[in-house]
Amino acid sequence: MKNNDLIINKNPKSRFAEAIKTIRTNLAFMSVDKDTKVILITSCEPTDGKSFITANLATAYAQENKKVLVIDCDLRKGRQHNIFRIPNSINHGYSNLIARYSEKEKDENGEETKISKVKSVDDYIKSTYLPNVDLIPTGPIPPNPTELLASLNNEKIFKALRKKYDIIILDCTPVVGLADATIMTKYSDVNLLVVSSKQTKMELIARAKKAFANVNAEINGVVLNKISTKDIKYGSYYSDKYYGEA
Repeated sequence: MKNNDLIINKNPKSRFAEAIKTIRTNLAFMSVDKDTKVILITSCEPTDGKSFITANLATAYAQENKKVLVIDCDLRKGRQHNIFRIPNSINHGYSNLIARYSEKEKDENGEETKISKVKSVDDYIKSTYLPNVDLIPTGPIPPNPTELLASLNNEKIFKALRKKYDIIILDCTPVVGLADATIMTKYSDVNLLVVSSKQTKMELIARAKKAFANVNAEINGVVLNKISTKDIKYGSYYSDKYYGEA
């Protein structure tokens, strides 16, 4: 099966690959004074290419010998499993992990009151065909994605995953009109917004900015996607004719 999404892997010397590496470098400069391990990626609309940018940025970090985990947090329409050619298990996806995860807890007498239904987060992590890149696919679409993402179980999962990886990239739902992405900002160190050249309206960007501000978070960077090659000039951010949809 051909994969046209991972351009940085297929053509690592392309202008697009260099642009993705520039994002990686810029994020490294941002982390001089703080730990930047968890990167959240969202967009204004579903077709802006957030999943495409997520997968290529993960690959860029892996090419730098970083141990990378991609979590498909889009529990409504995730597609990272398609990009990385991994079956989206109905029993071992991100939604399953959150719903089942809990650590041993003790009551006021010091006795254990709850036993984890998940032996290890490792059971839900899938190796991809790319060296250094792992994936937790969405799993089945839950009836309550927002509540799952906001749960204490999810917070415990991130505490465990931070110890295992150099970089964790979160592919979240579009931020305009949905609370999922802003909920996930409590786990992220940096937040990126993907927008489409000549397509994304300033009104939507303003709404995205307001959504982040409402949870005391900020957009740390904007990725301009879908730039036509005929529009490229020296210093432009991206170059290939068209980048995949989210």
